[in-house]
Amino acid sequence: MKPSVRLLIILLVAAVLGTGFSLWQVNRVLGSPLQVPEGGVVFEIHSGSALATIGDELAEQGILRNPQVFRWYAQLTGRAGSIRAGEYRIHAGSTPRDLLDKFVSGDVQLHSFTAVEGWTYRELIQALAAHPAIEHSVTVEDWPRLLESFVTSATHPEGLFLPETYRFPKRTKDIEILRQAFELMQETLAAEWAGRDEGLPLKSPYEALILASIIEKETARADERSKISGVFVRRLQKRMRLQTDPTVIYGIGESFNGNLTRRDLKTDTPYNTYTRIGLPPTPIALPGKAAINAAMHPAPGTELYFVATGLGDGGHQFSETKEQHDAAVREYLARQRAARIKRQGQ
Repeated sequence: MKPSVRLLIILLVAAVLGTGFSLWQVNRVLGSPLQVPEGGVVFEIHSGSALATIGDELAEQGILRNPQVFRWYAQLTGRAGSIRAGEYRIHAGSTPRDLLDKFVSGDVQLHSFTAVEGWTYRELIQALAAHPAIEHSVTVEDWPRLLESFVTSATHPEGLFLPETYRFPKRTKDIEILRQAFELMQETLAAEWAGRDEGLPLKSPYEALILASIIEKETARADERSKISGVFVRRLQKRMRLQTDPTVIYGIGESFNGNLTRRDLKTDTPYNTYTRIGLPPTPIALPGKAAINAAMHPAPGTELYFVATGLGDGGHQFSETKEQHDAAVREYLARQRAARIKRQGQ
């Protein structure tokens, strides 16, 4: 064999072996675990970030040993331009291959926000504004614009958002969470209204929402919601005033100092159910699913009154007559006085 031919063969074999070794090396890098602690690490890709920038940041944070191989792999697989911005949680044991799959699929870390039963619209907006992962774009005074964007006939924002836990990626705008909560409330209300008991003194789902909000503010006990609903429904049917303190407090507004007085009960506002017959004009808080269900399915009975027991368990004593109710009120006040004396003596 001529020396020139022998040299060519050697060079070809070396090239093949070199390519094979390089591919083996690349495959080894792509399949090796990333430098991630046991609990994982959070990495954020900002909108518009170049692939090279992403690789360098991963290397700077000690997550990726060889950013160049990661870039080559993303480019060769045609996915370099498909990486999505967002906040990602990288788990221990993940490889560069897993990492690219995560970035391309948009498997971002989700945050959570819980809207609490009984919150007012103002409290909801304030809690959204305080959440570090939510972009603040709505103020308490923005509700006309908000309702217009939701295309609703409602003229007041109170009670329109379903208390739930919502999950979302970082930098989600508060209006998007509000939209989801609004739509879920509409779905929940429509379903409950369709299955409501017959003969309710409620003309619309919105009136049911108003009643549910009052029930929500009156009790947090599951075993009492339908009983309280029953009392209110019977009072509405008899055209008796609801006489419920939470509506009066809502009517007082931000100036309420925590002490409800006789004067407050006698001062007429659209929300004072001691001075006006029927439901107030709007909900007074965010009612949860259980309160909405209770409004649609009041417990049967003859009770027309209830008052807190004062036993510290959030319970109420229900009465059929005014005389029984007055006696229950005296018991409650006596317990309150005894508790106050006991605290003062400690």
